[in-house]
Amino acid sequence: MLYFLIQWLESVFSPPGFQVVEFITVRATLAAITAFMIVMVIGPRVIQWLQSKHIGERVRTELAVNGVDHSHKGGTPTMGGLIIVSAIVISTLLWGDLREIFVWLILITTVWMAAFGFADDYIKTIKRNKKGLAARMKLTGQIGLGLLIGIVMYFHPQFEATRTVTEIPLVRDWHLDYNVLGNLFFAGVDLGWLLFIPTTIFIVTATSNAVNLTDGMDGLAAGTTAIVAIGLFILAYISGHLVFSSYLGVMYLEGAGELTIYVASLVVACLGFLWYNSYPASVFMGDTGSLSLGAAIAVIALMIKKELLLPLLCAIFFVETVSVIIQTTYFRYTRRKTGVGKRVFRMAPLHHHYEASGMHEVKVVSRFWLITVITMLAALLTLRIR
Repeated sequence: MLYFLIQWLESVFSPPGFQVVEFITVRATLAAITAFMIVMVIGPRVIQWLQSKHIGERVRTELAVNGVDHSHKGGTPTMGGLIIVSAIVISTLLWGDLREIFVWLILITTVWMAAFGFADDYIKTIKRNKKGLAARMKLTGQIGLGLLIGIVMYFHPQFEATRTVTEIPLVRDWHLDYNVLGNLFFAGVDLGWLLFIPTTIFIVTATSNAVNLTDGMDGLAAGTTAIVAIGLFILAYISGHLVFSSYLGVMYLEGAGELTIYVASLVVACLGFLWYNSYPASVFMGDTGSLSLGAAIAVIALMIKKELLLPLLCAIFFVETVSVIIQTTYFRYTRRKTGVGKRVFRMAPLHHHYEASGMHEVKVVSRFWLITVITMLAALLTLRIR
């Protein structure tokens, strides 16, 4: 792509100043600029196309029952995730080093889950089936992706030195070894994949669904994802930098720095999407965006060995998911015991609980953003507490 074209020109002509493009920070900046330009250029065109095809959102009927008026959102174009995904993928292909397995894994993750999300949005909007893609099909896509990522990360030579271990937050130079079974019962036998691959599947599935659940208010998922991605950008850069990783006691991962190209594109693509998605939204990202962004966050964290930081870094996503689990579990329990299902929250996920309590969605979104900034900074702070 463009990065390799520049490298070829440098090798042939070696013009002064071309060497600067080899720097990851420069390419990350160029990728971010490229992503923003793509969002600005194709955004209006995609929205216009979605409107012409009448690909609009259907308002949840239970919102009105709980006093939440979203009637004005009916018919708002969805599938806006196409804008985000296009900007991220094109920018990464242009400026990323395609010789690195890190780059290919994250691109496969993005396109894979975007395809399943698109299928879900297509069935809901074009086929007019409000249930969308069958839950088992969506789960199959997430599990299949997690299985693929887990196998490649465990058996590819690039990850050989660190495949069985991951970092434990707050503790310097102390790692969790996935090969606990081999170490305890079968000395010298590598059984780490028995724990690592299922863990990868769980993290990918859980995080993808968590972002999907959070996508229920104008700008909430896009803004929160952008903030989380800023934290991942810093963590990925440090992990791929020999000096910084050594100084902070972080596991050095050769080639991981290339992920900063992707993450820079992701941050700016999400921020650029807010141009159209902030209240009142002109377009929603739909499952096309939310499922792929959630999976991307999970896979990046796994590749830089920071998956144990996800509950803190992605605290809002985590809490939103827990609120749904609590609501569903308690409702089923009370219905079985008393015959009448009861609820802990007015609505779930949690953002709708606050909205049903009378808080305007703009205030809910801005407060969730602020909380995410704090949790992201707290996650970064763990690097120095070690």
